[in-house]
Amino acid sequence: MDKRQLSERDICTKFITPALEQAGWDIATQVREEFPLTKGRIIVRGKLHTRAQNKRADYVLFHKPNMPIAVIEAKDNKHSLGDGMQQGLGYAEMLQVPFVFSSNGNGFLFHNKIAKDGVIERELALHELPGPDLLWQWWAEHLGLNTAQSELVSQDYYSDGSNKTPRYYQLLAINKTIEAIARGQNRLLLVMATGTGKTYTAFQIIWRLWKSRAKKRILFLADRNILVDQTMTNDFKPFGSAMTKIQKRQANKSYEVYLSLYQAVTGTEEERNIYKQFSRDFFDLIVIDECHRGSAAADSAWREILEYFSSATQIGLTATPKETKEVSNIDYFGEPIYTYSLRQGIDDGFLAPYKVVRIDLDKDLTGWRPDKGMVDKYGNEIEDRIYNQRDFDKNLVLEKRTELVAKKISDFLKQTNRFDKTIVFCDNIDHAERMRQALVNENADLVAQNSKYVMRITGDNEEGKAELDNFIFPESKYPVIATTSKLMTTGVDAQTCKLIVLDQRIQSMTEFKQIIGRGTRINEDYDKYYFTIIDFKKATELFADPDFDGDPVQVYEPKGDDSPVPPDEGEASSTQDGFTYPPAEESPWTGVAEPRPGEEGSGIRRYVVANVEVKVASERVQYFDANGKLITESLKDYTRKALAKEFSSLDDFLRRWNNAEKKQVIIDELANEGVFFEALAEEIGRQSGKEFDPFDLVCHVAWDQPPLTRKERAEQVKKRNYFTRYGEQAQRVLQALLDKYADEGVGPIEETQILTIAPFTSIGTPMEIIRAFGGLDHYQSAISELEQALYGSPQQRA
Repeated sequence: MDKRQLSERDICTKFITPALEQAGWDIATQVREEFPLTKGRIIVRGKLHTRAQNKRADYVLFHKPNMPIAVIEAKDNKHSLGDGMQQGLGYAEMLQVPFVFSSNGNGFLFHNKIAKDGVIERELALHELPGPDLLWQWWAEHLGLNTAQSELVSQDYYSDGSNKTPRYYQLLAINKTIEAIARGQNRLLLVMATGTGKTYTAFQIIWRLWKSRAKKRILFLADRNILVDQTMTNDFKPFGSAMTKIQKRQANKSYEVYLSLYQAVTGTEEERNIYKQFSRDFFDLIVIDECHRGSAAADSAWREILEYFSSATQIGLTATPKETKEVSNIDYFGEPIYTYSLRQGIDDGFLAPYKVVRIDLDKDLTGWRPDKGMVDKYGNEIEDRIYNQRDFDKNLVLEKRTELVAKKISDFLKQTNRFDKTIVFCDNIDHAERMRQALVNENADLVAQNSKYVMRITGDNEEGKAELDNFIFPESKYPVIATTSKLMTTGVDAQTCKLIVLDQRIQSMTEFKQIIGRGTRINEDYDKYYFTIIDFKKATELFADPDFDGDPVQVYEPKGDDSPVPPDEGEASSTQDGFTYPPAEESPWTGVAEPRPGEEGSGIRRYVVANVEVKVASERVQYFDANGKLITESLKDYTRKALAKEFSSLDDFLRRWNNAEKKQVIIDELANEGVFFEALAEEIGRQSGKEFDPFDLVCHVAWDQPPLTRKERAEQVKKRNYFTRYGEQAQRVLQALLDKYADEGVGPIEETQILTIAPFTSIGTPMEIIRAFGGLDHYQSAISELEQALYGSPQQRA
């Protein structure tokens, strides 16, 4: 056998897998081939999207299921033994494992990050591959684990029998937490972006600690009723009868896993603090969901629970660690034991990217001053001063402004999809109600069909809150548009939300990230791969904050009457009147909003002005490329730059195009770099009303060559009596292939499966057609010659 003739897959099957078996690795439970690490970043251009190449390791070796310990990167035998090492080291860094092997089938290059003798890399024969027990022994010694600690770290994951493997970052979060607890750490912080599965991660941590009996009684705290109920019926369901929810201020001590709202166990009066019915050492483990909220404040009633059960191990979960002068969860829990950021989630393809439409209104930019003695629509004389964006919808309502915002939102939906789930974030409950009314009027036709097309979902409104589940569930068509202020900033798992509207002044990075998180979930079943943010109050300027860790793919600022659809081209307190006020917070359990200046109950009037015109001053879109770099030029400019990186000149492109066995391979490679041929064809075709081939689009955009349509290219070939060298049946096939090319492009004619459809079926069977050319090789040569005729010389291109 000549190894050099074998493919990489053959090398794996014939040499690497047998070496693993010989070393004692259980192929069924300890070895995963082609192990997926990422899904591939979603790249967005216009209304189109594609995925970049995903990352996957040739082999990941596991001490036990879901406990990775080593990576093997394989290459074919034309490569050297160590050619895969750097690639393998990259995967090992993602999985944070200490052992990496590179192989070409002759043996292994072994990288031992924790080698005691200082020799980090050495060559091994195939039969010298270390077994699982030896690698685990080395790793456990390095971690400083004794026998009992090692047993805890090796405790099995929960499995429902489906062989579902957590994502790589979930494995890291779970395993790092268990290791830290095994070593005696009692305060831990996990930072994971919204939509990355914090609750599932928490479940596996709790399950392993509970099953090992390292922790016998567990308390899981959340701050929203819906979160507790969802957790019990979904991720925590395997706990079954051992689990209960603390409610009606009853403390039943016969369970092992307790779930509760913070508010259900605390209160202002001593007798309402039912957590004190439990002894201080009752719980071994407390997991605090969304710990960036009140639990981080040293004087918070929620913090009292943590301090009361101070002997318990406590794990904080958050998407947005809070760090201010007054509030710190890092001060309480310590530095995060693991962080998986929004940016990482988008880069890996697990979270949806987003574009931003920024719309500035003239009165927001220049301010507005009433005429002397002017009264509002209720007859109240308006205080004479300049009102600006900070005042609008708090101290002063410009009704025309609300109507314009509602029109822009509705225009966007009418030009995309009017049934895309949409959340409109307003400054307060009154603003959310007025926005609901304006949106109803803008969408009167759909509201007439179903009054729940637009709903206000705020903490004070029972009818709205009752529709929250329907808004969240992908299967529920209504409500489509939800207006809110604070209630939906966290804990709302709106998988199909495709539009987020910010008509709210946001100065808090924590709150901003939470709001962005409402749209970052991907739902491929409902064609949700990215979402759009329309920003009316400059909230997206927070993207420039160094603390922000996820960039938009596009930011768009339309002008005047332009379409709002992009073309294809701190929880800081606010200071007013010399006083500092905390942000208004809709309470999800009482429905009460704390008033701010200008809100009901604050003693300061909110003026309502009906007839002041408001116009759009500017709109713009920005988007980000496949590598997360900011792109502000047109689609054509971006494509030109992308092609310049791939090809040094037109001749370089033509050489590679003509030498490619299949042209579709080059088209697919360019699509992975974010070159969207459909979007380009639409943009260039709009100008000429014609349909162009990817070949012509590339030559036209990058090197200003005049493009030909596919039909024009096909006609040129027919005029040159190209077919005369072939027999009658073969000529009919080539004529039909040219017609297919004119209709559908080069990709379909390169696949022999095309012979199984009309009109080829009327010419003969696939075997008869191929025989007419003298065999498969001759048929494929004829296709290559046909492509050469289509794309051949410069004279034929022009």
